[in-house]
Amino acid sequence: MTRQLTDVEWQDAELVWDFHQVHHEISACDVAIALGCNDIGVAEYAAELYHRGMFQTVVFTGATSRDTAAVFPRGEAVHFRERALELGVPDAAILVEPEAANTGANITLSRDLLIGAGLTPDSVLLISMPYMERRAFATCRRLWPEVAVTCTSAPLTLEEYVKTIGDAAEVVDMMIGDLQRVMIYPERGFAIDQPVPPAVAAAFDRLVAAGFNSRLL
Repeated sequence: MTRQLTDVEWQDAELVWDFHQVHHEISACDVAIALGCNDIGVAEYAAELYHRGMFQTVVFTGATSRDTAAVFPRGEAVHFRERALELGVPDAAILVEPEAANTGANITLSRDLLIGAGLTPDSVLLISMPYMERRAFATCRRLWPEVAVTCTSAPLTLEEYVKTIGDAAEVVDMMIGDLQRVMIYPERGFAIDQPVPPAVAAAFDRLVAAGFNSRLL
């Protein structure tokens, strides 16, 4: 049975949700990188942005993980490409990076793929799940500091996003896991530091204590 969140847990989850989004104003970039995950909505939003003229080339990056092997058995990037093609993105505008198993590899392998294709972008648009924006930004700034990076995701509220996934507790678990990584990855050299406001840190502590801890390291 799916766990139902209490009102307090939902309020805390919304604090974490809002912090994860960096609220960048997007404009046309040289290339986009769509980060693989368990949410096909990332590919769909990438297709929307392509048709809006935000970029001419998109890299779909990602292998599989415990969360995606069942739904994307041939790899996240492969399935994302296929969805983008269904939505009218031309194959010539797509590059596929099928090996990355973490966000750092998403960035570095996509960078290497672009360079191999003769593309050396000055600006990159990262497209991710809404609760992954901040970590994606911090990772790219650490590993690819010479590019101007903008992050975006489908413009959804937490309530709207939960409806697309179907399990509020799973979404909160994932958000908490990402927030822990935002906090500890800088000291490991994986990302730049992103100060966490005290209210968000307190919400994190309460949600972990309430049992939303399955994605913690």
